[in-house]
Amino acid sequence: MPAYIIADVKVTDSAAYERYKALTPNAITKNGGRFLARGGETEVLEGGWQPNRVVILEFPDMAAARAFYDSPEYREAREARKGAADFKMILVEGA
Repeated sequence: MPAYIIADVKVTDSAAYERYKALTPNAITKNGGRFLARGGETEVLEGGWQPNRVVILEFPDMAAARAFYDSPEYREAREARKGAADFKMILVEGA
């Protein structure tokens, strides 16, 4: 069953965030994932959520998504991201 990582990202240092963006794709593809959305236009339809930069990743299953998050490649990316963005991230199992 597919799994999705959804992140709401508030970039606070654009230059430093570029390094994170450069490191992330390899970690995603290495674990069978792909981008579904990466910072495109958003529109609030209901509720009070005011998202910043929304990123949606799809993985084959929850185990692959967790493997991505815990991978050495993504740990390096997360380290590079420190101080560059405020992240809210969830993992959700698909239907």
